[in-house]
Amino acid sequence: MRQDAFTGGVEPGGLWNKNDIRILLCYLLASVDAPLSGEDIEKIVQERSLANYFEVRDALAALEQLGNVARVAEGLYTVTQAGREIADSLDATLPLSVRDKALEAAFLLLAQARAERENRVETRKTDRGYQVTCHVSGGETELMSIRLYVPDRAQAEMVKRNFHRDPGAVYRLLLYSLAGENELLRDFSEE
Repeated sequence: MRQDAFTGGVEPGGLWNKNDIRILLCYLLASVDAPLSGEDIEKIVQERSLANYFEVRDALAALEQLGNVARVAEGLYTVTQAGREIADSLDATLPLSVRDKALEAAFLLLAQARAERENRVETRKTDRGYQVTCHVSGGETELMSIRLYVPDRAQAEMVKRNFHRDPGAVYRLLLYSLAGENELLRDFSEE
């Protein structure tokens, strides 16, 4: 296939053809079967260096104009039936490594979004810095909340980011510590 797309930021094995990038976006939206924002689509493709940023933006706009993807809410895209047909019939033209990398990145992004939705972090400015409250959810039940004070906004954001990385680990660490489960705590800290 001829190269007709910008290659800046694309690693070897990535996509250098506009049609391949369009197929990838249809495949991605059809496979995750959930609306994704334009920023999320860009992030998925960029994190794995699968296609050039500008080409992804152009491909998304072209797919929307052609009726292969549609905006379902502010900034959220979903694949249409025509886009699904493209994904179903042409996905094999994409390298398997590209498909796998894109899906892995998409599912990680969706899992993180779910973790952030279910495990909230509230940040409030106080006279002495910031109060950060982290809530660990077990679905419909709040399992734990912990409140920390940090001196500045940067640390509050760092706590939030690190908490969302693995709220379950924070819960297990505190539970093992408070329950006196020293062996489990030692095993956990060695992981």
